[in-house]
Amino acid sequence: MIEPLLPHSVLPAFGWRDALDIVLMTVLIYQVGLILKGTRALQTLTGVLLVVLAYWVTSPDRPLHLRTVHRVLSSVLFYAPFAIIILFQTTIRRALAHLGRTPLFRSAYQEITEKMLEEIVRAATDLASRGNGALIVIEREQALPDQIESGTALDAAISHDLLLNIFTPGSPLHDGAVIIGEGRVKAASCFLPVSTDARLAHEYGSRHRAAIGLSEEYDSVVIVISEERKEIRGAVEGRMYGPLDADGLKAFLRRHLAAAQGRARNGNHGVSERPDAA
Repeated sequence: MIEPLLPHSVLPAFGWRDALDIVLMTVLIYQVGLILKGTRALQTLTGVLLVVLAYWVTSPDRPLHLRTVHRVLSSVLFYAPFAIIILFQTTIRRALAHLGRTPLFRSAYQEITEKMLEEIVRAATDLASRGNGALIVIEREQALPDQIESGTALDAAISHDLLLNIFTPGSPLHDGAVIIGEGRVKAASCFLPVSTDARLAHEYGSRHRAAIGLSEEYDSVVIVISEERKEIRGAVEGRMYGPLDADGLKAFLRRHLAAAQGRARNGNHGVSERPDAA
């Protein structure tokens, strides 16, 4: 009988825990890569890895032993974690929010009916035609308690007239965002986190940056209306879509709200019509 290449005692050492360990680490690295893709954090991570490599190469047990360089790199690596936490707290928050969107942590989702959708779209198009700026946030699977507390609680039915009155210039609730969730208008005049991404187009004002900023950290769908250009745009997962007309906005909302409802209800419920391409 041919003896195995590896000693018999080595084979049992690899068990199901080791396989699970490898799978979990692979998934973790992949998810981190998705989160960091296209961000400054990825470039910083690359720089940190190069510093670690230089630290290893210049260590005393390596042929290239540079004592002073190694000592300096040692100090840099000691303080690096603290600097990374401070510089990339937004990316870290987004990563933790991304973790909260996994099936294990998902909460029940209250669907937006077709009638509610029509009211939102009609209000948005009327606001745009009048040149009234607006921010309308629609919760999906993640609630926004901090943003709601920053504004004025309403708990009102979703209606065209209510949204129009809120964003009429001179209204006490005009500034800030309206937050819709669980089939109700939860609050108005809410503050949203503003994106600090330097790569955003210069044409984006404070409303657009707030829409992108919220959608970077939460899974909400945001409608932003520019009072200067009288345009409607949509933001989701850190990306801006548009300009959108009434049909485009409706398709955008159906697409992204139906996706959340499908995940929460195993694809059995959603807005009543099939989403178009947005």
